[in-house]
Amino acid sequence: MKTSRQIILITSIASFCFMINVQAQIKYPVTKKSNQVDDYFGTKVADPYRWLEDDNSEETKQWVSAENVVTQHYLATISFRDSIKNKLTAMWNYERYSSPFKKGAYYYYYKNEGLQNQPVLYRQSGLAGKPEVFIDPNTMSKDGTVVPSLPQFSKSKKYCAYLLSQSGSDWQEGYIMDVQTKKILSDKLRWVKFSGISWKGDEGFYYSRYPEQNEQNKLSEQNKNHKLYFHKIGTLQSADELIYEDKDHPLRTINADVTEDEKFLFINMSEGTSGNEIWVKDLKANTPLSLLIKGFDTEAQVIDNDGERLLVLTNAGAPNYQLVSIDPKNPGKENWQVIIPTRTKLLESVGTAGGKLFLNYLEDAASKVYQCTYQGYYAKEIKLPGIGTASGFHGDRDETELFYTYTSFNCPATIYRYDIISGTSELFRKPSVSINPDDYLTLQTFFQSADGTSVPMFITYKKGMVLNGNNPTLIYGYGGFNIPLTPNFSISNAFFLEQGGIYVQINLRGGNEYGEEWHKAGMLQNKQNVFNDVFAAVKFLTDKKYTNPKKISLSGRSNGGLLVGACITQHPELFKVAIPQVGVLDMLRYHLFTIGWAWAVEYGRSDKKEDFENLYKYSPLQNIKKGVDYPATLITTNDHDDRVVPAHSFKFAARLQECNGGKNPILIRIGTNAGHGVGIPTTKAIEEVSDIWSFIMYNLEMNFRP
Repeated sequence: MKTSRQIILITSIASFCFMINVQAQIKYPVTKKSNQVDDYFGTKVADPYRWLEDDNSEETKQWVSAENVVTQHYLATISFRDSIKNKLTAMWNYERYSSPFKKGAYYYYYKNEGLQNQPVLYRQSGLAGKPEVFIDPNTMSKDGTVVPSLPQFSKSKKYCAYLLSQSGSDWQEGYIMDVQTKKILSDKLRWVKFSGISWKGDEGFYYSRYPEQNEQNKLSEQNKNHKLYFHKIGTLQSADELIYEDKDHPLRTINADVTEDEKFLFINMSEGTSGNEIWVKDLKANTPLSLLIKGFDTEAQVIDNDGERLLVLTNAGAPNYQLVSIDPKNPGKENWQVIIPTRTKLLESVGTAGGKLFLNYLEDAASKVYQCTYQGYYAKEIKLPGIGTASGFHGDRDETELFYTYTSFNCPATIYRYDIISGTSELFRKPSVSINPDDYLTLQTFFQSADGTSVPMFITYKKGMVLNGNNPTLIYGYGGFNIPLTPNFSISNAFFLEQGGIYVQINLRGGNEYGEEWHKAGMLQNKQNVFNDVFAAVKFLTDKKYTNPKKISLSGRSNGGLLVGACITQHPELFKVAIPQVGVLDMLRYHLFTIGWAWAVEYGRSDKKEDFENLYKYSPLQNIKKGVDYPATLITTNDHDDRVVPAHSFKFAARLQECNGGKNPILIRIGTNAGHGVGIPTTKAIEEVSDIWSFIMYNLEMNFRP
């Protein structure tokens, strides 16, 4: 009988030989090249795969099909791929709930029984009442790709309105339901995108939409002329009242909201993903619209009104944000009253419920929550279970309770019931998962980047792991758009931990973990700092004997896909595996598609000389070099992604396959009937992560653990 050590050795040798054989057999589709060359301020830039930007052409469709065949053939030869999928399916199969929220006589909450494609919205009368299905998106399509937004309820709770998206697209259609009977009204709204719903009584609501689009090109054409409308219940969309448009600035987005007491309407305008302008109207006094916050150099958000004044969260003169009270009749900055002053830690958000404010701070990327009055007095801390992320501190003014969610890397989303009057929390609902969270350790550590900046990261692994410098590791990062990465539980990542991996999440510059200064340090001309942070993290993990470059995989989504692309084209030797998902990979042309123009405030635009020179230095597509040994790369995108169009991934894959000088596989996985990632059905999610983990584990030479 062979010993377990002999079996592992034989398996490893067989796996290694099999890997060489499979990689030698990869034959990529022949991708034609054109003579397309663009002139940017005297610099000639070739773009031979421009034709792949036309996702409607038969030629592109044939290329997509051929690439998927190659990718699926490669993945099918990984012996443990099915085992990974079966394991993930079993781990995924647990009940998941959202925090309840009360509207009228009912409590509402989402529940997924485990493997349902989409969570179902239930309601019940009282916490002990019998649950009934309110909205079940799983009945709206065969493949579970129809996703409703959170319903918004009218003043008396007689109606609710919600938006449906299909196949992952950002385009939505609006519907209205009679809450008591659950009957869908005949009203239907089309061409809705990047919109909220704000009711005025039971009469109707404000929403935003674009003009009617060309059906064939709606997933790629630039989005222009966003307008604000009021829809009256029981009327056709064509009769909707135009409330606001800006013909002089067709690339602005426009949204509206109404305060809970319906005294104020405020309109929020944006020219990109950061910076906004706010206009306000007193609905009770029927005043004209007036400017509240001038755009577009700062961020501002109306939280609520306190009588005749508005409470506004802003970073004007306060990089870590402050809460101020503004009289809309005298909105000048010199008249602001500071309610919550700026502090050394980031005031990430402010919620309201029961006539109280809930201040959610980030302290080294973890939540700290406090309750206080509308005047900023009597602050008390809401004690959380540990270092993690808390959310959900919202409710109506007449409520005496709310429900919030707490999660961390080793703690699934757990729901607590909070008594607003006494300030006490009690456990309401805790999920049961197939792993023991106590088996894992999460620590937060700091490392120095190239310019001496101290950058935090979270490292999670199974207790008892030997730090021998040879542990398989996944590094995940984002680093942009003022978005923080905070502790969060993922069943997918839990699988990797069970397989003996280390999960590392870096709080890169470009996010807002430490406020606007942290954001600015990773945007525009400072974008290289973000990539340098990753390189420094790899050095730290190597020096501390967690792992080494031959055992490191790097993953990121969207702007994080850009991160992966830039890192592997600048320092391919630091990574064994790369997973750029739905990535922004052509930095010279991103602004020409759908909502891409809105990212210019973060990246800059190639039609401006200074911006071009900066973008050209790090744009992943343009920095692929012939003959370089690139990491094993699995690029993922989806055919209905109209946020970051698939052309980014198509062109990057073609160029990387052409230029790769080593034997590592360069593959692209193109999903169908899926978009940028929000609302992806459970079946598709499991299939995608199964393929990703199969690719990572195979190329890191890991053995599957049943």
